[in-house]
Amino acid sequence: MGHAGMATAALRHLRAQGPLPSPPEAPPRMLRAVRAGEPLPPPPEEFRHALGHFASGVTVITAPGGDDGEPPAGFACQSFASLSLEPPLVVFMVGRTSTTWPRIARAGVFCVNILSAQQAEICRNFAVSGSRVRDKFSGVPYEPSPLTGSPRIGGVAAWVDCTIHAVHTGGDHLIVVGGVLALGTDETAAEAGPLLFHRGAFGTFEG
Repeated sequence: MGHAGMATAALRHLRAQGPLPSPPEAPPRMLRAVRAGEPLPPPPEEFRHALGHFASGVTVITAPGGDDGEPPAGFACQSFASLSLEPPLVVFMVGRTSTTWPRIARAGVFCVNILSAQQAEICRNFAVSGSRVRDKFSGVPYEPSPLTGSPRIGGVAAWVDCTIHAVHTGGDHLIVVGGVLALGTDETAAEAGPLLFHRGAFGTFEG
């Protein structure tokens, strides 16, 4: 079974599970043979520093709660992009050790909330993880998205309602492809401009 097949099998397994397993303490080390004379990859700190110069937008990926009373799920995500027009597809990346991803996978659907410049604090709410996790939706206005029921956060510049189309492996992350079911914009919120992230800090766009 190839990587894509394993990822799809894992997705089916997560949807069929009961209580979520405890997350691993650290991501598994990715080992491979190194050829003689092959240069070593850059260290993580150098990689992170260089790639931090690429400015990105900021989103919050959300999914509905479970039928057993489980609350909705969500996490802040910079690694989001459009992928295809026909059929309409989007993509986001999530760490393998994310405690939120299994809940999204089990729901099988998600909503991408594209944050506006005035929503940095909302992003901070959804960026917490591990022992710091609290009720991320506390004080955050939202309503169910029209088709999947995933939380659609109030005041976002745009939103994209999706079903999980495919999951692929990518090193210590998973590449999640979403099939777009519905989408929309808030032109009033969009006038404030997008929320941007660059070199470890939030910023805004001035045209």
